[in-house]
Amino acid sequence: MANDELTVAVLGPGGIGGLLAALLARAGHRVICLAGDETARTLRTDGIRVRSGLFGDFTASVEADTELREPVDACLVAVKHTALDAALTRVAPPALGDALLVPFLNGVEHPATLRTRYRPDRVAPAVIRIESTRLAPGVIEHGSPFAEVDLTGDLVPRARLDTLADAFAAAGPATRVLPDEAAALWAKMSFLAPFALLTTRYGLPLGDVRTHHRDELTALVSETAAVSRACGGPADPAAALARYDAFPPPTKSSMQRDAEAGRPLELDAIGGALLRAAERHGVSVPVTARLVRELTNAGH
Repeated sequence: MANDELTVAVLGPGGIGGLLAALLARAGHRVICLAGDETARTLRTDGIRVRSGLFGDFTASVEADTELREPVDACLVAVKHTALDAALTRVAPPALGDALLVPFLNGVEHPATLRTRYRPDRVAPAVIRIESTRLAPGVIEHGSPFAEVDLTGDLVPRARLDTLADAFAAAGPATRVLPDEAAALWAKMSFLAPFALLTTRYGLPLGDVRTHHRDELTALVSETAAVSRACGGPADPAAALARYDAFPPPTKSSMQRDAEAGRPLELDAIGGALLRAAERHGVSVPVTARLVRELTNAGH
C-alpha cells in the first residue's frame, strides 16, 4: 500500500456513506463501517456491492463494527438528522481523538452541535451532490451521472482538509475544499429547502412542482436566498430556478422519498432551521412558514 493510505470510519453506510466507503476501499484505503450488529455482519461477509453508471459495478471489501474502537484519520457521518443522536453513540469522543469528523448532513445547524461534543477544530462539514440509494444492507445504487463533494471547516487545518479531499477525488467524486463554511452550507440549503419542502408537500416530482406550483417555487427560492444572504451565504434566485429547470422531471427529493416510505422527515433540520435563521436575522419568510406548518400538521 502507498503511504498515503488513510483509515476512514463511515458512520451510516447507506446510500451516501456506503458509496463513499466502497469507493475509498476500492482505491486502497482502510475503511471501517460503523452500523448495527446485523448490518455490520453483512458488510464483513459480503462487502459493499455498488451499481453505478459513473463508477462501474463492483464489490468492495470493508471492515465493520458496531462502534469506533481504534484511531482513524477521518470519520464520515452519513446518517439522517433524525438518526444522528442515536448514531453518535457509536463514536465516543475519546475514540475519535485527533480524527476529522466529516458530517454529510442536510441543514446548517449540525456543525455547531457536533462542535460541542467533539474537538471543534476537527469538525469538517461536507456537502455532497449525488443521488445514491441503499437497496439493502451493503447494496448501493448510484443513479446520478455526477458525484461532487465540497469539504469545508473554518477551524480545521487546511492541510487536513486537502489530504482528505485528495483521497476522495482519487477515489471518484469530484472534490474541492471551500474556504467559507457558512457559504458552502447555505449554498446547499438554498437549493435543498425549496425542492424538499415543495415536492414533499404536494407529493409530486420536481417536474410537476416547477410547472404547477411555479409561483410558490419562485417565492420560496426568493425567501431562501434572502435568508442565505443574511447568514453569509450565496443568493442568486435566478440561478437557483435555472438549476431546478435543468433537472429531469421525475426527480424526487430525499425528504419526499422518506415521506412515501413512512420514514421520519428531516423537516426540522431543513424547514425548521430555515425559519430559525430567518427569525434571527429578521427576514420575512411567509411561504416557507406556511409550508413547514402544513407539513407539520400533516403528521410530518
